[in-house]
Amino acid sequence: MAEGETRRQALERLRPYVERARSFSGWDLGMLNVHHLTPGPPWDYEAVVRDAAPPDGWALDMGTGGGEVLSRLRDGLPEHVVATEAWHVNAPIADGRLRPLGVDVVWTCNLRLPFRDASFDIVINRHEELVPPQVARVLKPLGRFVTQQVARPQLWELRRFFPRMRDFGDQRWEYARGFEAAGLIVRRDEQHDYKVACGSLGDLVFLLCVTPWSIPDFDIEHDLEALLAVEREYGTDGGIVVTESRYLLVAEKPAVNG
Repeated sequence: MAEGETRRQALERLRPYVERARSFSGWDLGMLNVHHLTPGPPWDYEAVVRDAAPPDGWALDMGTGGGEVLSRLRDGLPEHVVATEAWHVNAPIADGRLRPLGVDVVWTCNLRLPFRDASFDIVINRHEELVPPQVARVLKPLGRFVTQQVARPQLWELRRFFPRMRDFGDQRWEYARGFEAAGLIVRRDEQHDYKVACGSLGDLVFLLCVTPWSIPDFDIEHDLEALLAVEREYGTDGGIVVTESRYLLVAEKPAVNG
């Protein structure tokens, strides 16, 4: 707590960020006050997608959120585009944004894709769960897959204060090996860690609220002491300094042996 701050005052300081998180939808974190302290990933996900996309055919965007990123990419993708979204809050938002752009939105889980084999010339995925054999199955021969994901050691600074924080393991390695086992050729496999500053403890609370898979049952009243300990340990004049991490995988399905 700030000097002289009571528990009640600390909770009152953080509650507005919880309320903002309750109305959050889509996947546009532009409202979050976070700035880079060290350079971010050396790749540009949207540029990588544009370079990989064929001029014709079919594209699939897995876990489109509110369609924010896909709407920007639409003019660089083939004529036919399908998007999936599993969250019932986001699906209608994505549909409203993407349908005018000629994109069909399918409300479905991404672990079992409801599409025929060899349906897509390119599949893209930004921060969405996946199963490599499913991706390989729906790709056409010579089709490409592009994904950017959150990597270990994302927010490692919090683990000492939140022992229940989930560790999803080395998904980068698991996915890369999974694609190879499914017959794809991994063309790019890169990771980048960088430091960011959440403008305030409230901004960190907002981030944890909108990513409930990070710390199960996160609650500011139950977790207040841990949050304040993070603020004391990693708080600076510029905000709460933590680690962000991303990785990029690009894979290709070989041509059918003739």
